[in-house]
This record gives sequence, structure tokens and C-alpha cells, in this order.
Amino acid sequence: MNRSRRFLTAAFAAAGACLAAVLSHSLALAHAQAGACEDAADLAVLPSPLSPWKGAPLRVIFAAEKPLSGELSLIAPNGHVVATSRERRGGPPYFWLAEVASPAAGKWQARLTRDNAPAACRTITRDIDVAAKQPPRPSGSKTSVWPIRNSWNRETENLYSAWIEKLFDAPLDASPSWPALHVVLRDPTRNVLHNHLGLREDSINLYIRPDCADLPYFLRAYFAFKMGLPYGYAKCTRGGSGKPPRCPVWWNIEKEEPRPEAPEDIIEAAEMQATGGTSQQSPRGLLDLFKPQQPSARTADANAAQKSQKTAVRPTPGFAVPPPPGGAAPTAKPAAPVRPPRPAGLALGFGHYLQYSVADGVHSGAGRTRAADEGSDFYTVPLSADHLRPGTVYADPYGHLLIIAKRVPQTDGNAGVFLAVDAQPDGTVARKRFWRGNFLFAQDPALGDPGFKRFRPIVRDKNGALRRLTVAEISKNPNYSDFSLEQTKLSIEAFYDKMDDVMSPDPLDPLRAMKEAITSLEEQVKARVISVENGRKYQLSGKGEASMPDGAAIFETTGAWEDFATPSRDLRLLIAMDVVRHFPDRVARRPERYAMPRDKSSDQVKAELQAVLTQELASRKFSYPRTDGSQWTLTLKDVIDRVTDLEMAYNVNDCVELRWGAKEGSEEFATCKRRAPQGQRAKMTDYRPWFSERRRPPRG
Repeated sequence: MNRSRRFLTAAFAAAGACLAAVLSHSLALAHAQAGACEDAADLAVLPSPLSPWKGAPLRVIFAAEKPLSGELSLIAPNGHVVATSRERRGGPPYFWLAEVASPAAGKWQARLTRDNAPAACRTITRDIDVAAKQPPRPSGSKTSVWPIRNSWNRETENLYSAWIEKLFDAPLDASPSWPALHVVLRDPTRNVLHNHLGLREDSINLYIRPDCADLPYFLRAYFAFKMGLPYGYAKCTRGGSGKPPRCPVWWNIEKEEPRPEAPEDIIEAAEMQATGGTSQQSPRGLLDLFKPQQPSARTADANAAQKSQKTAVRPTPGFAVPPPPGGAAPTAKPAAPVRPPRPAGLALGFGHYLQYSVADGVHSGAGRTRAADEGSDFYTVPLSADHLRPGTVYADPYGHLLIIAKRVPQTDGNAGVFLAVDAQPDGTVARKRFWRGNFLFAQDPALGDPGFKRFRPIVRDKNGALRRLTVAEISKNPNYSDFSLEQTKLSIEAFYDKMDDVMSPDPLDPLRAMKEAITSLEEQVKARVISVENGRKYQLSGKGEASMPDGAAIFETTGAWEDFATPSRDLRLLIAMDVVRHFPDRVARRPERYAMPRDKSSDQVKAELQAVLTQELASRKFSYPRTDGSQWTLTLKDVIDRVTDLEMAYNVNDCVELRWGAKEGSEEFATCKRRAPQGQRAKMTDYRPWFSERRRPPRG
């Protein structure tokens, strides 16, 4: 997805404390003391904060590669057990959490007492020194955005997975969402690394609002910042004209991007240098660099769209200054803007880096590179429960990215589930289930390679520079060894069938499986309520009409259309509706996947499922605010019945009643007060086949 407006600002309290100080001791990973027993379990221990002291809560994570059973205890200096936890989370990795709100000064012990283990391996203990006074605060660096004190390996990757799972944890039947990522990060009950550096970095006014493309990079950056790990990002093209995205350059915290530069320009310059030619391409304005190329405008509305989509110049962190009203787009490429210098403080420097480097540097094309592309930040992994861990990224073929947040294994009578989080252009972060309606898949070389991917580990080379491991190195590295081209060889149906097998290895009860699909559709519909309501609030803000782009750019653009129109979400919803509508047919197509009743034929089971489907859709209800704010209640059956109307319901300039498929002249429609301009409606009619045929158009 394109750049949406992200606001990252930081303001310390008046006369705030200086951040310059001596960096405290590093993370203590579990390798030193317990010998072979611990090594077999690949155990990692993380105390937080970085430098524990009696004035801050003490949180401890024990993370293991293997499914150990036992109890985690935090033992005070006087020998008393102050906190315990038998709840083992995750799988894999598996982890325990324990916390003490006000730890006494002295030597604490974090002890994992294992069940049914040999005596020599039964107890694993880590000492944690808690200071009586606040330790010196870590400071920034002139040579790096943050100091590097740890390395990426199995232990830190497992801690990353544990942190992600805890951050977005909620009951399985809940559908949690947050208006922005910073809301989650500021919650100490969720964020184990809350104020980990002792800088009050999560208690200051730091606003982090990623879109779907930013979210994986922001989460990885935040964890790396707190843990002192290497970090970087690739500058990638979006692909188009039959070619997948490419990533010609890579920047990192020790080698920051000097100025914004389009990867297309980098590739073109390299090709020109190699051939000795000169570019015949007409110059583009800097403000157009990271937007998909659009066909020439066909209406005055499209001309207005081009003006409104110019990226604003940001003279100060967190605030956007729009171009002057009616200002013309530049006809020649101006000099690149000069970024304000990175602040010396560690927390402020991180906020600056996130805003001016990461947010302006990454987009969803990075997730769609070819699987074996060594320029990519990601690599594809096998489809298995062991490899699809929290923190794994899913890149769909059309530009949407999600991050696995939790795996719920199959139990008697209940299907296994993968839960993931994504971000929307308006900044909303929400959790959702893996299923066909949320995780789109296609095989088309021009789109790149979609699927589940992990970040390439970053290491320090022999010459001292940071770099990413190659595919060959990942395959041989005992901490990883999980590169796979399996997903690139699967058809669409084979991919979803394989994921069904991974989530639920045992045959599923067909009725329960169908109800799970209906629940997933219900979650998706309710998430759309939030997006459409955000569009209604935009209408009420008096900011005027949102300009509609031309062609495939309706799915990727900037400005109000990107933030509040829902073409991508609605296309996924239409696919999700098809999955539910045709679920009885799917059971009949693949009966071996389900625990079919022995005394009933496939046709009988299909008929029973159809009857239950009709009943369930009619009984599940939700409400949305109409134009005047009054609530109107619909059922899932209403949504299914309106499937045709919802093919043209994504325009933010239409009233919300139209966006939910209300019939003109009905009581529901009576509060509708506005419609999209005729020119926009005409374009929507032209683009309707994309939605009716459930296919997203290729980039230009």
C-alpha cells in the first residue's frame, strides 16, 4: 500500500532529562550456565528493563524452542517466591511470563522448574541484579541510530516471537483492534518491553501510525531498537509492466539513506551506466517517486486527484504541510529535500528514523519480490506449524501485508487457527484469523512471489559492515535453516488445502469448520464497519471531496482516498463471502479432509450444511452508524444478499447507506445525504468487472 500519513512525534516533559548516559549491561541470553540440558532446549531469558532497578516493574520472559512443561518463579533477595506462572504460551516458540510490580533491590532469581525432567536438568535459574538507584540511561550514537549490543539468532528470534504474541494477545473469540500501533505499545500489560531502556520512551508523546506495508518493518524496528539488534530496510520498486518488484539498494542503522531516491531511478541509472546510454524518460517530480504510475487523467476529477496526492513536505517531525491550494505539480525533478538532522537523544533519534527513513522508505512491494531475490528483506519459509511463528510476515500478491501473531493448535472438536494482525491506511491495527477471505494468494510472475516470509537476519561482516544473510547462508545456518521454495510451486487451491492441513492435521467436523468460516466472515464485516465509519467521520470533517484515482491506482494511492475508500478491503470481503456461500460445495469437493458421518452421503451432508448456513447467516447481526449517526442493524444474510451492490460500495464520497448496499427508497436509505460525483460513478462502473470477477488488475 502507498504512503499514508503517519505521525511520529516525540515530546518530553518540560525540562526533560537528558538522554546522554552510559549504556547499561546487555541482555543475558541463556547459554552460559546450565550446560547441555539448557542447550537442548534453546532457552533464552529476557529480564526487562535493560537495567533493572527497584523503581521500575521487573518483567521476565523465558522462551524455549521445545515444548517444556513447568513453572516460572521470581524469587526475591530474601528467598521468598514473589511471582509464579505455570501458563506456557506459544508453540513454537514456547514461553512463560512473570512480573513483579515493585521489586526490592538485590539479587533476584528467575527460576524455571521443569516437570518430569531428570534431576540434573529440572531447574534452570538466572540471576538478575536489581539496583537500589536508577542506573545511568543509555545514550545515542553518532555512528548508529542505536547502539548494537546483541545479534540475531535463534534466541533473539524466539524472544521476538514471544513479544509479538503477547503484544496482540486476546481471547480467541475476541476481535481486538486499536486506532494506532502506539496505543498497543504504550500498554504495559501488553508490551513486555514497555520503557525497557529506562528512558520513559513509551510514556512520552510518540505517535506511531503505520499502514499495512509499514507494520512489519515498524514492529521489527521497535524490537531491534529496544534489544540493541541490527536493523535495515531495502528500497524496492512496486513492479509493473509484467515485472515483479526489485530492491536495488539497502540501508541500515549504521548506513542511513542520505536522501530520498526512487529505486526505479537507481535501477535506471545502473542500466544507463552499463549500456553507456542516456535516459529517455521524462523527468518526474520527487513528490511522485513512490506512487504507482497512473494513466493520463480522463476527467477533471482525475486532474484534481493528481494535485491532491502530492506528498507534503514535513519541516518538523510529525506535522505535514500540504502544498498550496491550486499549486501545480512540478514539471521537472527538483533537488531532493534535506531531512532535518537526527536528534542526539536515543528515543528522539528512533522516532526520527522511523519517520524520515523507514516510513518514507518501505512499501508493500518489498513483500512481493521473487522468493530467491537476494535483494529482498524477506525469504520464504516452509508451510508447517514449526515455521509459521509469530512475527512471520504474509505478503499477498496485491500489496497487503499481515504478521502472524499467534498459533492456536487443533484440539478435540476445535480447528487449529492462525491469528494475524494488519494495519489499514487510516492507522487502525486489528487482529484477524487466517482464511481465504483475509489471506489472498495467486501465482503470477508479474506480481512477484506472495506467501509467508521471514525477515532475513542481519549480521556484521568481517569488514565490520552490516549485511543480510544470503539464501544459501540462511539454509546452512543452524539458527535458521528454514528457506523453502515450497509455496512458489503450489496452485491456489493447493496452497489453501496445505494451510488447512497445517492448521488442523486431523480431519475436521464439517459443521464446526463451516461455523469457523462464518465467524471469520463476521469478523471481517465488523472490521469494515470501523473503516466505513472512519469515512463518515471524514465526510463530517468538512475537508471536502476525496479525489478518485484512475485505473488500478484506486487500490494504491495517497491522501483521503487511500485512507478512507475501501476497494482493497471490499475485494477481500467479496472473496470471503464467496468462501462462505460455497462452503458446502467445498466439503463435497474434498470429503477426505473432513470427519464425514459414516451413515450419511456427501450429498446429505452438503444439504445439512446448507440449512445450517442459512440459519447462521440470518442469526448473526451487526450495526453500523448511518449518515445521521443513528444505528442500523443488518445480518450477515443481508450482506450476502447485497453481494452485487457491494461491488460498487467502496467510494468514500458515497453516503454510508450506499456503502452498505441500502436500496434507494428504503427506510434504511432515508438518511443518505450524498453521493459520489457522476464522473467517479462512471469510473466505478468501468472498474466493476474487477470486483464482480474477484480479480485485481495488474499494475501499469
